[in-house]
Amino acid sequence: MTMTTFIVALSMLLLNHNISQAFVSPSVRPAMTELFANHHHHHHQQQQHDDNDDNHNNNNNNNNNNLLDQAKNLVGVALTSSLIWASPALLVGSGLFMQSSSSPPPLPLQVVALAKEKASGSGSRVNKDADSLLRYGLPITNKEVRQLQSTIETINIDLGSKRKAAALDGVKKTKSQLTQKSSSMTKACRSDVNCDQIIADMDGPLSDLAAGIAASQDAFTGSEQERTALDKAYAAQQKVASLLTKLQEAMVPAGYKTTVPSDYNDLPQLQGRATVEFVLKKGANAESNQFDVNGVNYPEAKMTMIIDGYVAPVTGGNFVELVQKGFYNNMAIQRSDGFVVQTGDPEGEAVGYVATPSKSVGAGPKGERLIPLEIMLSKDYPGEEGALYETTIDDDGRGGEATVLPFSSYGAMGWAREEYSPNSGSSQFFWLLFDSDLTPAGKNLLDGNYPCFGYVVKGADFLSDIKEGDVITSAKVTQGAQNLKLP
Repeated sequence: MTMTTFIVALSMLLLNHNISQAFVSPSVRPAMTELFANHHHHHHQQQQHDDNDDNHNNNNNNNNNNLLDQAKNLVGVALTSSLIWASPALLVGSGLFMQSSSSPPPLPLQVVALAKEKASGSGSRVNKDADSLLRYGLPITNKEVRQLQSTIETINIDLGSKRKAAALDGVKKTKSQLTQKSSSMTKACRSDVNCDQIIADMDGPLSDLAAGIAASQDAFTGSEQERTALDKAYAAQQKVASLLTKLQEAMVPAGYKTTVPSDYNDLPQLQGRATVEFVLKKGANAESNQFDVNGVNYPEAKMTMIIDGYVAPVTGGNFVELVQKGFYNNMAIQRSDGFVVQTGDPEGEAVGYVATPSKSVGAGPKGERLIPLEIMLSKDYPGEEGALYETTIDDDGRGGEATVLPFSSYGAMGWAREEYSPNSGSSQFFWLLFDSDLTPAGKNLLDGNYPCFGYVVKGADFLSDIKEGDVITSAKVTQGAQNLKLP
C-alpha cells in the first residue's frame, strides 16, 4: 500500500464510521498514533531496500513525511468534529463536564488582533474575521456596498502583511467608490437613517489611514516609528470599518425578520441582533487567579459577543433569553480541551434548561426545554424560505452547501446537541477554538451540522486561557434586548 492509498483509505474509514465519539476514545488514540508510525516505518524501510541512492531516499522520505502530516491533519478534523458530536449525557459521564475587583487593563491593538490570526497559514485564504463574517450575514443585497466592504477589508489584510503600497491603493479605491457609488448605496438605506452623513464621516478616518500608511513607508522597516505609524493606520481602518457596518445595518429593511415556521411560535425568538457580554474569573482550583493573554495577566476575562437573530432566530432567541434570566451567571466552564470551550450544563440531573417545552419539539429526559436544529444556508438567504430546521444539510441532501455564518473564526459560537438527535439542544453551547488545519472552513463537519449563532468580537483571545472550572461571574445583554420576542 502506498502512503497516498493509506491516506485515502483512512479518509474513507473515518467517513464510514461517522466520526463517532468511540473513534476518539483514549484507548483508540494511542492505537491510531501507532498505526501511523508503523506504516511510516515500514514504508521507510521498503524505500531503503529498493533504492540505495541517499538523496533519492531523503527526497522520498520528506514527501512521505508531508503526506503523513496531511493524514494527521485529517485525523485532527475527525477529532475536532467527533468531540463536538457527543451527547451531553456522555460528556458528563466521561468527566468532561466539571461542576463545581478591579477592571482589567486595556488590551493593546496587537493583542486584540491576535485572536483573528489563531488559524495556521494553510487556511490563510479563509475569512477568519468575525466582524467581516457578521457583515456578510446581514440580510442586504446592495452590490455596491458589498464591493466597498471588500475594498475596506482588503486594506486591513494588506496592513497586516505590510503591503503598504497596496493598502494605500485601497484607500484611494475606497474614496473613489464612495464618490461614484454613494447615491446607489444611500438609496438602499432606510428612511430613518442619514446614510449620507455616515458616508461623509468616513472621510476623516480615510485621510488618517492614508497618512498612517505614508508615514510607515517613510520609516525604517522594524523601527518604532514604523510600528507607531502602522498602529495609527490600523486604528483608522477600524473606524472606517465600523462606519461601514453602520452603513450596512441601515440597509436592513424596516421591520425585517427571518421567516420561522409557526411550529416554533412557543419558543423565544431573536428578531435582529443582540450584544452579550460575559465576564469570567479563574476557578477556585486554578493554578493562577490571572488570565494569561500573550504574556500579559488580567484579573478577569471579558468577552463581547454578537448574537445573530437574522441567521439563527430560534437558537439566538433561546440563548439571549437564558442570558437575561441569569441562567449562565456563576456557572463553571465545563469543557476546555483545545478544540472548544463549552458550558451550559446546570447542576443537578438535567443537562439543560428545565422549562415548559415546545409542543413541536418536546422535552428532554429530565424536563429540559429543547430547541430544533437550525441551519441557515447562503443559497436561501435572505429570502422567504428561512432556515433549515430539524435536519442537517447532509440528511437533507444539500451536503457541501455554504452556511451564512461559518465556523471559520476563533470564538465562533455553536449550539451543542446529541450526535444522532438534531432537536436535542437545550442550553449548552461552545466557543470554537478555530484552527484551519483541524477545522477547515467549508470542509469540516461543523458547518451544516451545528448552528453557528454568533461570534466573539472582542476579547476572543481570552479563550486560550479559559479552563475547566473557571466561572462566568456575569452574563448580560448590553444591546438589542428589545429584539427578543417571547412566546
